[in-house]
Amino acid sequence: MLLGKSAFTRENEGKFSLTTHPVNNVRTVSDTKRAFYTIHTRPINSIYRRVVEELMVEMHLLSVNVDFNYDPIYALGVVTTFDRFMQGYRPEDDKVSIFNGICKGLEADPHKYRQDAQWLEEIASRHSGEEMVALLSRSAGPEMEGDFQGILGAIGAKPNFKYSRLFAVGLFTLLEQADLELVKNEKSRQDAVQSICTALNLPPDKLSKDLDLYRSNLEKMIQARSVMDDILAADRKKREDRAKQKGAATVPPGSPE
Repeated sequence: MLLGKSAFTRENEGKFSLTTHPVNNVRTVSDTKRAFYTIHTRPINSIYRRVVEELMVEMHLLSVNVDFNYDPIYALGVVTTFDRFMQGYRPEDDKVSIFNGICKGLEADPHKYRQDAQWLEEIASRHSGEEMVALLSRSAGPEMEGDFQGILGAIGAKPNFKYSRLFAVGLFTLLEQADLELVKNEKSRQDAVQSICTALNLPPDKLSKDLDLYRSNLEKMIQARSVMDDILAADRKKREDRAKQKGAATVPPGSPE
């Protein structure tokens, strides 16, 4: 039996405190999937099904790890991963149900994930890339985003902090939101990663590889969607052509059009 898990919770003043939630039973992946499909009952489109299940399993395995702490950077990574890999999903309204199902299947609050992600995106929008790197590297002045600096300090000071790919995506999203050109340039991106990893005691090689894989998989997903769109467009044109031919065949020769 696990002793408990810590989580950052935002209080009324917009600050975060470290709270502990007791864990009596360790849920299985099957428990999470069962809960998800109880909440979201519609079928999931084929090319997106793997995205949903892999994200759900990844979040589940983290949630049952004794060293895992929820934090807003992780939340931003989850939200960004879901939103970007689920772009183009139809019907559009189902995306809300799917995201809610993933979070609630893990006994988490989807609104908290969205709110915390939005909070960090607003922070990133207020700063340049250089300022964001300084903030994440814990070299910014104390007057800059004090609440967020408190979270970063807790992460950097935790000797057994549970690093995850989703946390890396959250960091990348902050840099990307602050300065897109910074993350496009390999040298500036790697320099930023090294500086941030040193400050937060994160594995730089692993984080860089996780980000490379994330960006590569995102590009593959974009290509897959493009192929699927082409197939659907071709199929739609064939149906339209058949309908026109059928309509033409039912008009008697010599009949006025």
